[in-house]
Amino acid sequence: MTKIADNVNPNIYEKETDREITSQDYDEEVVDDFDEREIFDLIRNINDPEHPLTLEELRVVEEKNISVDNKHNVVYVHFTPTIPHCSMATLIGLSIRVQLLRALPSRFKVTVQVSEGTHVSEHAVNKQLADKERVAAALENNNLVQIINECVASKE
Repeated sequence: MTKIADNVNPNIYEKETDREITSQDYDEEVVDDFDEREIFDLIRNINDPEHPLTLEELRVVEEKNISVDNKHNVVYVHFTPTIPHCSMATLIGLSIRVQLLRALPSRFKVTVQVSEGTHVSEHAVNKQLADKERVAAALENNNLVQIINECVASKE
């Protein structure tokens, strides 16, 4: 039986322009803290599990919903499911978390949450995403890891 997507006709938005690369970006002598745009660039092209679109194109992730605290090595990402009863919210949150854990130095603590008021089960989803043991167990499930890898795979 084929599963029908929760949101069969999502809104699609324009992608942001790529960040301009400067000579300082290549200079290893320049101390360069992580910023919100850099985190956004790491997650913007994650593929939605239900649609052939990125999380940026669906406005599930936006730069304004990311904060970085380099002093305390913390990254916060709030994401907005396309509909309030999205059954893929936990999978999307896991994909964001996995992408950042793979890309960032291990000193960073990554917190991924559903934006307040955007999902009917936001507290349950946020609790799952914050539970290290649940996340570790999920990442031991080969089928789930395969789906996450498809989400974070670059289309380029």
